[in-house]
Amino acid sequence: MKKILFLPTPSSINYNWNFGSMLGLMLVSQILTGFFLSMFFYSSMSLAFESVVHIMNDVNHGWMIRFMHSTGASVFFILCYLHIGKAMFYNSFYLYKVWISGVLIFFILMATAFLGYVLPWGQMSLWGATVITNLISVIPFIGSLMVEWIWGGFNVSSPTLSRFYSFHFILPFTLLLIVFTHLLFLHETGSSNPLGLSLNLDKINFKNYFIIKDLLTIILLISFLLLLSLLSPFYFTDSENFIKANFMVTPLHIQPEWYFLFAYCVLRAIPNKLGGVIMLLLSILVIFTFSFFMNKKIKTFRFELSKIYLILFLWMIFFMLTWLGMKPVESPFTELSKYYTMVYFTIYLFMIINY
Repeated sequence: MKKILFLPTPSSINYNWNFGSMLGLMLVSQILTGFFLSMFFYSSMSLAFESVVHIMNDVNHGWMIRFMHSTGASVFFILCYLHIGKAMFYNSFYLYKVWISGVLIFFILMATAFLGYVLPWGQMSLWGATVITNLISVIPFIGSLMVEWIWGGFNVSSPTLSRFYSFHFILPFTLLLIVFTHLLFLHETGSSNPLGLSLNLDKINFKNYFIIKDLLTIILLISFLLLLSLLSPFYFTDSENFIKANFMVTPLHIQPEWYFLFAYCVLRAIPNKLGGVIMLLLSILVIFTFSFFMNKKIKTFRFELSKIYLILFLWMIFFMLTWLGMKPVESPFTELSKYYTMVYFTIYLFMIINY
């Protein structure tokens, strides 16, 4: 604790560096609310949906805990994307140990969120799980067997739900362990800064200035989470998930949660199933490569207009892919998905080449 309080920290870092502490708070919030929800949840095909209704209607303050958990997942990903965007803009990936451990955290977070989305056992939970797990079948020779092993049968059913529940419970603790490793690597090198200086110049203790800055943003985050949970708890929820899962009725448009839509859009843009899965993985794995292809230690940070435009353009493409992922598979959305997928990967290629 003393090492953290007196950690030499660049005096020039701004509020963009507060996303890390806010993510830490959200992780603790998700683990605590998830723990309380697990006391009343039944991982059974016949009881899962009813147990969520029971939590909402009969458990004391169960509605609040559930809203904070479901809304908190979306807030978690908003902060995560902002944290990654900050690191890309300020070239923080030159701290390769911190960057690689952070990308690993992002992957485990995505897996945990997917597993959690299946548990309420609504229509979109069932069909989303069916579509996403079916992607594993593209693996040559063993793909179909792996899908059946994950399902525990020949379709998504009670064994699948039990397994997803177990993994959804244990993965956050694995995530917590990797987060501590992430922080250990960060304290080994120290934080990056807006100027990109790698020297131990102009640094001050983390205590008290940065603690006050972190507390300010944490208070704002808690206020935002409570307001969102109380006033608009279903803002990020698909209406199909209010209907109990039914194998006999397929939703007109199957889609994952909003934070996976950009990757889902890339998947749909490729006509070939194997090619779509590969591009889906590449759309996320591409950020992993930054530490290998863009690993020069930065001595000064040049605020080039081209770089600013590139990052802003990447955010715009990300939002467009997210929006297109919500749309049905029909013209002109299919053509637009292909176009923006090509632009998405082209921007990353330019960033790597021009670094």
